[in-house]
Amino acid sequence: MNYLAHAYLSFNKPEILAGNMISDFVKGKKKFDYSLTVQKGIALHRFIDAFTDDHAATKQAKEIFRADYRLYSGAFVDVVYDHFLATDTNEFTGEELMNFTQTTYQQLSGYAGIFPERFLKMLPYMQAQNWLYNYRFTWGIEKSFGGVVRRSAYLTESNKAFELFQNNYNKLLQCYKEFFPAVKLHAREKLNQLMTEN
Repeated sequence: MNYLAHAYLSFNKPEILAGNMISDFVKGKKKFDYSLTVQKGIALHRFIDAFTDDHAATKQAKEIFRADYRLYSGAFVDVVYDHFLATDTNEFTGEELMNFTQTTYQQLSGYAGIFPERFLKMLPYMQAQNWLYNYRFTWGIEKSFGGVVRRSAYLTESNKAFELFQNNYNKLLQCYKEFFPAVKLHAREKLNQLMTEN
């Protein structure tokens, strides 16, 4: 899952949100530098990622990108899932999504002092360009695909990925519909479990 889904699956808990959003930037024992609740957000993020990768619908979605992008197929599917979440009227209206994204940026700003440098540098761009909201739009997905390439070690282009997204839109939407209710349910259960642990 990408940034919008991880924010949404923090279930309106700001400290969990902080950990969930920085998890990819926190390696090894560095997680112990953070408060216990932020550590639980990091653990939730990693649970969500593992659940996502193991789900049959995700494996099916990855096959659309695999021939051209191999190990990076999952990164493109993560972005695709954020698009379908952003346009999912069972989860958000357009106004609700805008309100959610603004609340998310506001909550994250309260934790700027603890963020890893790479995430801290990225956050102003995320907010100024409203990445979380603009996943609604296909042009936002095209830009996000470009970001996958910029952060990768081996990729040189995302044009083919965007073409595959457009040509397989309905198939990818079906994968999302099969997947998202399950990850939402299991993420909530995992968070409830984490919050009862010391």
